Amino acid sequence: MSEPIASYSGRLPPLVAPRLTNGPRPQRTAPGAFAALLVRAAEAGDPALLGSALAMGSGSPAPPVGGGEPGGKAVVPAAVPPAYRGLIAEAASRYHVDPALIAAVIEAESGFNPRAGSPAGAKGLMQLMDDTARGLGVRDPFDPRQNVLGGTKFLRQLLDRYGGDLQRALAAYNAGPGAVDRYGGVPPYAETQRYVPRVLAALQRYRQQPAAQLAKE
Repeated sequence: MSEPIASYSGRLPPLVAPRLTNGPRPQRTAPGAFAALLVRAAEAGDPALLGSALAMGSGSPAPPVGGGEPGGKAVVPAAVPPAYRGLIAEAASRYHVDPALIAAVIEAESGFNPRAGSPAGAKGLMQLMDDTARGLGVRDPFDPRQNVLGGTKFLRQLLDRYGGDLQRALAAYNAGPGAVDRYGGVPPYAETQRYVPRVLAALQRYRQQPAAQLAKE
């Protein structure tokens, strides 16, 4: 969540984010090609490439990393750093958000650095701004548990606001809901045009990972 730079305006096809479920998800065709195109779009900040990638991805649900186990326990990708696996599982189960998506946002926002800060004032693993953090009940944004629970709650609110449209929810996480509403989609900011495919590429990568072993409670 940092300050965007204007570059392009346009409407892109929606990509719908599934809620956390206990059942298996259908497999996506050619996930490697989709992920590769997302990486290219993120590196280039090219809205045409982003549109092509999202159009490719919107045709079918994404492959599973694990929607959940019996009893609603989230299945976390093995690539998630061990220190944050239990926390991501807790947040995913509480707010019904794919743990792979939470991990992808954390990677893009802070690189799993709980002390990360931005020049704009965003803080912690999921880079919460002070006003946003307060509204989510987060007292210490540098506390990993508070930050991830708050950031995941915010992500859930955005997914609900945009009817599960993952593209718009991620754009709003980065640039703010006002910008997404004003432009009717991913806003014309270079940073946001790079951010959305970067998170989606990370999401696909995490979804290809086996499940991590969580510490027994």
